[in-house]
Amino acid sequence: MSTSSSCQSSTLKIGIIGFGPFAQFLAKTMIKQGHTLRATSRSDHSQLCQDLGISYFRNAITFLEADNDVILICTSILSLPEVLKSMPLHGLKRQTLFADVLSVKEYPRDLLLKVLPEESDILCTHPMFGPESAKDGWKDLAFVYDKVRVKDEATCSSFLRIFENEGCRMLEMSCEEHDKMAARSQFLTHTIGRVLSEMEIKSTPISTKGFESLVQLKEVTVKDSFDLFSGLFLCNRFAKEELKNLEISFEKVKLKLLDMMNVRQDINDSNL
Repeated sequence: MSTSSSCQSSTLKIGIIGFGPFAQFLAKTMIKQGHTLRATSRSDHSQLCQDLGISYFRNAITFLEADNDVILICTSILSLPEVLKSMPLHGLKRQTLFADVLSVKEYPRDLLLKVLPEESDILCTHPMFGPESAKDGWKDLAFVYDKVRVKDEATCSSFLRIFENEGCRMLEMSCEEHDKMAARSQFLTHTIGRVLSEMEIKSTPISTKGFESLVQLKEVTVKDSFDLFSGLFLCNRFAKEELKNLEISFEKVKLKLLDMMNVRQDINDSNL
């Protein structure tokens, strides 16, 4: 097992692919902990990286040759195949840990196993929080991970300690188990929020606390892009079943109401 001096001192050289809002959110904590960050992205974030003290690479080859301990993938779900295809992975000069933070897990796992060199380690993760829910810190928030292929335990442990040190609840589970749970929780939440958005629900002078919770759910979910919502559906094989279950359950409730309406009508007719 190979360990670098950076791993032994528990600080890492982390290269980030995709420097959107979520990557920026993670980067601030990683910098605070003393890790050295590099970034590359399809959009030009050079000025922002300069302000944060992060080396920004426009050239993917140079980025991969920058002696990273960890390469952290923060792309959107749907763009992952295109991004990986554009990366000259033959440019890797050393054993590297690849980690992702996508909201689905089997999908990136299978892609990374397919395209990465055998000597590259793979850690699939999902921080179950974001800039809004973790604005007051990461303490007690869930961090899910699966050591898909890890030979360099020291580097992997150092990376996981980033989240342990912030007080996250560390949950090790398989990618399959994650996706099954996430389809019933995250995807279902986003689906209901999108439905409420289509209904254009708004607060009213007589809103109950329960209704205000629905309004808040709608507002939170529509802040995320439809691209993310699509990825939760298209790239999680369990999401299709949950969507079907939601449709079936809605029809059951609807039929119960219609049955009650018919019973009421029968009672009214008999009293005439």
